[in-house]
Parts: sequence; C-alpha cells; structure tokens
Amino acid sequence: MNLRKIFQSIIALHQEEIPMSLYERALQLPINEQNIVTVTGVRRCGKSSLMGLTINRLLAAGVAKEQILYVAFDDERLSEMQVSDCDEILQAYREMYPDRPLKEVYMFFDEIQLVEGWELFVLRTFKSYCKNIYVTGSTAQMLSGEMSSALRGWPDEYRTFPLGFNEYLAFKQVHANRFTEDGAALLAHSFKEYIKEGGFPQAVLATGETQRTKILQTYFDTMLFRDMIEHYRIVAAPNVVRYFLKRVMNNLTKPTSVNSIYNDLKSQGLKVSKDSLYLWLDYACDIFLFHRVQKYSKSIVKQTSALSKYYVTDFSLAKSVLLPQSDDSGKALENAVYVHLATKLKRDEQIFYFNEESECDFVIVRQDTPDELIQVCWELTEENTPRETGGILTAAKCLGCRKAKIITCNQEQTIPGNNFDIEVLPAWKYML
Repeated sequence: MNLRKIFQSIIALHQEEIPMSLYERALQLPINEQNIVTVTGVRRCGKSSLMGLTINRLLAAGVAKEQILYVAFDDERLSEMQVSDCDEILQAYREMYPDRPLKEVYMFFDEIQLVEGWELFVLRTFKSYCKNIYVTGSTAQMLSGEMSSALRGWPDEYRTFPLGFNEYLAFKQVHANRFTEDGAALLAHSFKEYIKEGGFPQAVLATGETQRTKILQTYFDTMLFRDMIEHYRIVAAPNVVRYFLKRVMNNLTKPTSVNSIYNDLKSQGLKVSKDSLYLWLDYACDIFLFHRVQKYSKSIVKQTSALSKYYVTDFSLAKSVLLPQSDDSGKALENAVYVHLATKLKRDEQIFYFNEESECDFVIVRQDTPDELIQVCWELTEENTPRETGGILTAAKCLGCRKAKIITCNQEQTIPGNNFDIEVLPAWKYML
C-alpha cells in the first residue's frame, strides 16, 4: 500500500470513530481561533484524548466529520516517513473530498515530532491552506528550539500532565461533599489511592495492581527506547541509560548529583562520559519524564551551579520501575504537590527550592519576586514541626515572603507566627 492510500485509510477510519466516548479533562483547547495549537506532555498523559474532546466539540458546533483530518504519526506504517512525504497527507485528503477546500478543514497531527523537520510543513500548510491546525508531541523541544525557530511565534501553546486529583475523582466516579465528615473522609481516602495509582488515564482505569504496573513499565520502556535512545541517537547500551534513569528516580525530591552517579557507574566498570549523563538528564526532562527544580538564589551563578532537585511526571511511574521502597509516601506526596503546582503555573511564574541554613521545598516566584513558600510533610508531629516551620521561617526571612503553606496528608490548622501565619492544609483539599 502506498503512502497516500495509508493516509486515506487513517483519515477515514478516524472519521468513522468520531464522536468518541471520552472522559472530560480540566483543560480545553480553543476552537476556531485560526491558529496552530500545540499540545505537549509526557507520553500517554491524554494528549490524543484532548484532541478527541476538541473534535467532539467541533462536531457539536456543526462541523462535519468530513472536515476532520486526523493523523497519528506513531502508526507503525509511518515509521520510515520523511518530512518530504507530508504533502501526501494533503493530496490524500484532496482525493477523498475533491469538493471540500482545505481552508474548511480542521487538521490534527498527533505525535508529529516523530517526523523530523515537521515544523516547516505545518507552517506552510497554515500559511497557504488551513487556519485550524492542532499538533501534539511528547517533547518539550517543540516549544523551544525546534518550534520557535521554525514557527516564530505562531503557535498557541498548551502543556498537559497526567490526571490531576479532580480529574482522577471524575475517572473513578467519586462524588463527595467536602464539607461533610463522610465526604471529607472519602476524599482523603481517594487521595491516598490517587498518589498510589498515579494519574496516567489508562493505568487509572486498569483492573488491578498487576495490570497497572505492566502498563506503567511499558510506558517507561517506550520513553527509554523510542523517546530517548532512538530520538536522540544515544549510542550507549540501553541498560546503562536505564540504570542512570533509575538512579535519578531513586533520588527524587532531593538535590541530585550527576557526579555521584557518574562515580557509581565508573566503579561498576560501565563506561560513559560525565557529559553524556548531563545530556541524558536534559533529554529526560525534554520528554517530560523528569521535571527540574533549581535552588533559588539572587545570584544566577550560584543558582545554576547548585544541585537541582528532580520530580517525576507521575510518581506511579517511578514505583513501577524501582524496587519496592520501605516508605515512599512522603516522596509521593511531595511529587504530587510539585506536579499540581506545575499544572497551575502561569507564564510569569517559576518554581524553585530553598536551601540555606534550612530547607523549604518550594518557592513560588511570581514576576521575578519570591511570593509564596510551600513545605510538604506527610504528617506534622511534635518532633518534626520545628524543622518544617523552621524551613519556612528561614526562607521567609531571607526572601521577604509572607505567604506560607504546609501541605500534609490529612491535617488542617493554622500555625501563628510573629509576622504571618502558616496555613496547614490536607493535600486532598489543596488540590481540589
């Protein structure tokens, strides 16, 4: 079968499947804005479903099925596709609907980063034929070097994550009144299940722990081999790359030393350069496996030279590939809080950590000014409360912040201070 016929088959089959039965997500993509809408995020977090929901809304608004052109580039029949082949998509559609001008079409290109050089094709199509184009990809590079240089400010950018707690409740069909005792208890229980199961939609809907673990391990393997080793042409043995990523996962929420991991690999006789490890870590962040949080400092030199902390895009992913941990609930909670903060992040906001005389987990910087301090602790006790509040108070004194929260599993109170109060909130309530 030639490429044009393959595209016609893909387009026709998708048209037969719509509208699709999908769970709603908190994020909605715009329609009829006459722009290139880009959606990025880790694999399997729901980017394709987000496109499907957008298509459903278009159909509800009166758009005909024949106006939907959808191509998923992770189809194995397109594995050898070059950017020079992309015109076959347009020709395939023209043959299918010769009386339908391309300007009336809504084009959806899923996982398009798999076609090297795709940017110029999309830009040319947008300028010459079609004003409503949606693209998804599993790499942050779509929003930086690759995309920005080619498209020069055209895209309307959106970043997706696995399910937030609200979305998880909807997927699980949990309905509870947070203001009643029974409702609060149910939400607290559901949150513990959420940080255990994670937010990948397919994994959330799995029928059991064994199936869920297999799904997550498959996701990790796909990220390892296809998104990292193949995409970035890593020549090192896959087992070395896998070990490196697992080492980073094992140190989540703590400052991570690449040099320490390098020495460990060296001691085992595994040959890899230190520069390669730094590149691999950058790649892992580019594909949204990890998220980097730098130490806050007024000095750019000190900020960039200090060790960074890393969070995984979903803690369930780390649990599925690491040996069982004796107690990872604290890490899971802090990771969940980070992801929640990242999903709410605005363009003028950044997340850092503070670590001078004591540590504060998160410093939220708004318009280049430290604005809010957040500490995460599974449970406040008489023993650890001075340490947790001390981190906030030290950071507040150094940074001039007066807004502070401690996020716990299920505690709520106000800790009074001299200049400001510290609000203690249960995570389930904080994330609703």
